[in-house]
Amino acid sequence: MANLKEVRNRISSVSSTQQITKAMKMVSAAKLKRATNAITQMRPYATKLNEILANLSLSLEDAASPYMQVREPVRVLIVAVTSNRGLAGAFNANVIKAANNLIAERYAEQLRAKNVSVVAIGRKAQEYYERRKYNVIGNNNELFTELNFDNVSLVTEAIMQGFVNGDYDRVELIYNHFRNAAVQYIVTEQLLPVAKPSKKEAVKTAQVDYILEPSQEEIVEELIPKNIKVQLYKAVLDSHASEHGARMTAMDKATENAGDLLKALKLSYNQARQAAITTELTEIVSGAAALSNG
Repeated sequence: MANLKEVRNRISSVSSTQQITKAMKMVSAAKLKRATNAITQMRPYATKLNEILANLSLSLEDAASPYMQVREPVRVLIVAVTSNRGLAGAFNANVIKAANNLIAERYAEQLRAKNVSVVAIGRKAQEYYERRKYNVIGNNNELFTELNFDNVSLVTEAIMQGFVNGDYDRVELIYNHFRNAAVQYIVTEQLLPVAKPSKKEAVKTAQVDYILEPSQEEIVEELIPKNIKVQLYKAVLDSHASEHGARMTAMDKATENAGDLLKALKLSYNQARQAAITTELTEIVSGAAALSNG
């Protein structure tokens, strides 16, 4: 009977867990809808702004903007966008793994010289790099509490100022790009210095002829900082939507697994119960037979 009690306790525990995972899936599904709307509305604006800036910056020198100055990457800043909470499958682990691979492949020398810094957007990256004694700049864990352009811009402005001051020679951005609830993939982008368009992009954008007022230089000077802020904000929105998609998928799978485990436990319980009843009946019959023979 001790075995039956143990199985009953496990059934109760798994059933409670299944209710929790099902509730978390429903909460993430509701949040995913809002997060998806935000990123789908932002992407066309960010894409068009990139195209305009690419066209305008074709004829500019690298020194035309302090954010376009290409320097030897002696000091590197890694911007890793994760979430504040777990239970989202490999969502956070993939970002951290991609950031570590990037550092190992491109900036191993800078890491040895302790010239690699990290801006963590999300508690998971913050805790990971603090535990490993990286130079983690600031604390942005509350950013997701009220996620909007103004709040993300404060982080971006600090990064931009650090680049202009020479604190960092290159800024790399790593985040999850949202495709749908089941698919998110890691993207690594160079945030600073702002890269000039490739030859392929140049051919595509050079066909557009803009009438500029007041001047190309003044417009680019205004657009480049705005574009940097928009790109980081888009990355955070992408990551936010990806988080809820990953958590919804993970909780759905966990609910399914809990259901399968419950079936197996109930079968095991019924088998153990039948075995116990059979044993009791056998003992009764044996006892009755012994008495009659006596």
